[in-house]
Amino acid sequence: MDAQPNRSARQASLRRATNETRIEVSLNLDGTGLYKISTGVGFLDHMLEQLSRHSLIDLTVRVEGDLHIDFHHTTEDSGIAIGTAFAQALGERKGICRYGEATVPMDETLTRVALDLSNRPYLIWKVHFTRDKLGEMDTELFKEWFQAFAQAAGVTLHVETLYGENNHHIVESCFKALARALRAAVEIDPRKADAVPSTKGTLGGSL
Repeated sequence: MDAQPNRSARQASLRRATNETRIEVSLNLDGTGLYKISTGVGFLDHMLEQLSRHSLIDLTVRVEGDLHIDFHHTTEDSGIAIGTAFAQALGERKGICRYGEATVPMDETLTRVALDLSNRPYLIWKVHFTRDKLGEMDTELFKEWFQAFAQAAGVTLHVETLYGENNHHIVESCFKALARALRAAVEIDPRKADAVPSTKGTLGGSL
C-alpha cells in the first residue's frame, strides 16, 4: 500500500492493490463533505456518501473488485483503505478532540456511536438485522466494513442500535452516527492545538 499524507492540510491519498481488489482513496479531514464514490456496490456507495457528507470529510473512493465472486473483498478492503488514509491524515493526532459520540435517529430507528481516536483499534458491534440482504449486499458485511475501518484507522469504536425495524434505516443510522462522531473527534481543540490528547504524550499501540 502506497500512502502519501499531507500533515499540514490533514489530507492523505493511497493506492492499494491485491489479487482481489484495486483501490484508490483520497480524503481531507478539514473538508466540506464533498464525495466521489465508486465501489461497484450501489448500497456501499450510498453509505460512504453518507459518511462523507455528515462527517464533512471530503472523500474520493474508487474500487475495482472481484464482484463476480461476492461483495466481501470490496467491502472489507474499502474499509481498510479508507481507515488507513484516515490514520495517515491524522498523523501524530496532535490537537484533536480525540473523543466523539453521536446518537442518530432515522424514523423508527435509533443508533448510538461512541469512539476514541486512541490508535488502539477495537470494535463493539451491537447491531442486529432481520434480513440477510439489502439489495444485493449481505447485511453481515456491514460489520466487516466497520471492523476493517476501526482496525486500519486506529479507532476504538462502539456501535449500538438501540432499536429499529427497517434494515435500511439501521445501516444508514450506523454510518451517519459514525460520521457525526468522527466529525467531533477530529476537530482541533483550540486550547490544546499543539498537544497530543493523552497523559502519555503519544497515542498508539499499547502505550
